[in-house]
Amino acid sequence: MEPPSSSRLNSRKRRKDGSGPNGATELDGIPPKMSRHSFGLREPAPFSDEIEVDYSKPYVRLTLEEATRGTPLDRPVRVYADGIFDLFHSGHARALMQAKNLFPNTYLIVGVCSDELTHNLKGFTVMNESERYDAVQHCRYVDEVVRNAPWTLTPEFLAEHQIDFVAHDDIPYSSAGSDDVYKHIKEAGMFAPTQRTEGISTSDIITRIVRDYDVYARRNLQRGYTAKELNVSFINEKKYHLQERVDKVKKRVKDVEEKSKEFVQKVEEKSIDLIQKWEEKSREFIGNFLEMFGPEGALKHMLKEGKGRMLQAISPKQSPSSSPTHERSPSPSFRWPFSTKTPPSSPANLSRNQSAVAYDISEDEED
Repeated sequence: MEPPSSSRLNSRKRRKDGSGPNGATELDGIPPKMSRHSFGLREPAPFSDEIEVDYSKPYVRLTLEEATRGTPLDRPVRVYADGIFDLFHSGHARALMQAKNLFPNTYLIVGVCSDELTHNLKGFTVMNESERYDAVQHCRYVDEVVRNAPWTLTPEFLAEHQIDFVAHDDIPYSSAGSDDVYKHIKEAGMFAPTQRTEGISTSDIITRIVRDYDVYARRNLQRGYTAKELNVSFINEKKYHLQERVDKVKKRVKDVEEKSKEFVQKVEEKSIDLIQKWEEKSREFIGNFLEMFGPEGALKHMLKEGKGRMLQAISPKQSPSSSPTHERSPSPSFRWPFSTKTPPSSPANLSRNQSAVAYDISEDEED
């Protein structure tokens, strides 16, 4: 490896000379990280027949140990993966990603079989070969695409494309009169297994379309496709249109039901709020009424205070006991006309006027 620069020497974390990633050496068994040589990051991957191959250098296949340890940038590990890639989906992309990441420096070549070969050996495809080529071209993990790839890999094909390893899932692939078309590849030590993505495949996608055929046919008829393009008979076309109208009516009825439920729910919520507010106001009114007119209410205290004030205003004030007494001159005697007796006097003046009364009586008797 190249000696570290001065900027790396001045850094806090330093690596030993000849060390790999994270300070590990080659003796530790950890391969150093190397930048991948790839063409398909900014533009579609090129086709193999559009690339000039340099046959001046002899083709020497790498061993698994050499490929795992890491190779120079000008000699990446050439990995080949083939398939039909009909209805290109995430399962295909994940398999190619695994093939790309098998070794630190990998150049991924992907072979795509033609329509003629696929229809003869496997069955009819949804996408034609041009569409399948284009789909694989635009996968970010692919560096090169081989059109019209062979069904069985021959030594001549491997040497022509200078292939080091073949990547595929480890499940035996029986086809073309063979129990496993990759058997000779495995025996030669050139097979690199990958894992399948469960839950998705081209067959599963086609099964979904066949299962929901009526739904997709009605959808495409609504989008403007003709019955002839969809291979739908006249009767089925009218049936699909009728079903579409019935579904629209059902949807409207369902929308009306949902809106009515929402309206009833809102009315119930409003009525509950009104009842609660009414109960609160009634409790408040009853409490105020009891505070005013109850047995110990404010009105009773007001009446008691008013009654006391009225009694005080009606009854005369008594003279204080400590006030001095004034002597009053005896009032002159008054004689009732045609009467020989004097008018009754007050008890207070009775003692004072005893002598005068006696005198008056004597005078009357003389008269």
